[in-house]
Amino acid sequence: MPSEYSPQELMAIFLARDLQDGDVLRVGVAMPVVEAAVRLAHIMHGPNMELIFLGARMNVAHLDSLPMPAFGWDRRVVRWAESYSDSGHRFDRIKDWGRHVFFIGGVQVDPHGNTNLIGIGPDYHHLRFRGPGSVGTPTLSTHVGRYYIVLNSHSPRIFVERCDYISAYGWGTGGADARQKLGLPGGGPKYCVTPLCVMDFTEDTKHLRLHSTHPGVLAAEVQAQTGFSLATTATPALTSPPSEEELRVLRTRVDLSGMLRRSA
Repeated sequence: MPSEYSPQELMAIFLARDLQDGDVLRVGVAMPVVEAAVRLAHIMHGPNMELIFLGARMNVAHLDSLPMPAFGWDRRVVRWAESYSDSGHRFDRIKDWGRHVFFIGGVQVDPHGNTNLIGIGPDYHHLRFRGPGSVGTPTLSTHVGRYYIVLNSHSPRIFVERCDYISAYGWGTGGADARQKLGLPGGGPKYCVTPLCVMDFTEDTKHLRLHSTHPGVLAAEVQAQTGFSLATTATPALTSPPSEEELRVLRTRVDLSGMLRRSA
């Protein structure tokens, strides 16, 4: 197995492994780890996946390479697509979103996977830090079959006991029926993936739990960088390192510019 790879490459490969052929993958702007993950999954094991980048729906598994743009996604990739539709994000079709998968970030995440993209500070009109805003995140996270929380960093400033604002409802105040009680049809967040670890949710309370630590990272380090107590198993697993083939495809057919390696 390769000995050198960045945390961002490992994050992309973990996500790619968890995506299933036939998934409809919705990707927002400025999420290079996610962009790499869905393209890698599409090439390696998901020929029937549909990739939706800001409304452009495409299937591009036949390409020799599909390089990631420097920021967000680049509409020039449409020239390589088998088909294109500008209706990928139409919210009047939410009844068909059970097979759809979404990915979100956050400036804050609480113990039950509620996330904040709005900003930080008690006064909304005078925020200490303004986030990118929720855009379509509340609708997508409510209706898709599952979604993943993907973060570029891991610190107590991000993982907090209580979000200042909630832009995507995860599991509320906890409980396996938290979303059902509100009539939310989607499946909610499955994993939270960071440069240090992968977290999932306990089955009964839906509290964030340490699922696996990345190679070289100790569970105590993850806890020290988290602003609340994580649920843990007796011995957290190790995130499986990339295989030679996964890393080769990622670097030669997806991330040709080395964007994820530069993020290390």
